[in-house]
Amino acid sequence: MITTVAYVLAILLNLLILFIGARFLAVPRAAASGYGVPAKENGDRAYLLIKGLRDGTYGLVGLALLAFAGTQAEAWFMIVVALLPLGDTVIVLRNGGTKAVAFGIHFATAVTIIVCAVLLFLA
Repeated sequence: MITTVAYVLAILLNLLILFIGARFLAVPRAAASGYGVPAKENGDRAYLLIKGLRDGTYGLVGLALLAFAGTQAEAWFMIVVALLPLGDTVIVLRNGGTKAVAFGIHFATAVTIIVCAVLLFLA
């Protein structure tokens, strides 16, 4: 049972980050608003595209690890990747975003990723 939950949660989290990356590539300004720090109209669009590429790549790497290296490799990957939403929490708070977005989206994501990693270690 734990194995099934761990795999399903890992797949969903990787697909979600892949979707977020694709959204930053397709509609960067709207994605930035959803992130919690809206992009300036005259801002450098390249940075938003870089975030999209980064997130999409992490989603693909996570899926590849799960498929080809197994749960232990994916669990360690998730532990490392949890640093990103923790950093995102700080970025949102320091750049005028709301606490609701910082903690309700980014910090909650980090906690979910860590829970997933623990389940993967147990699987």
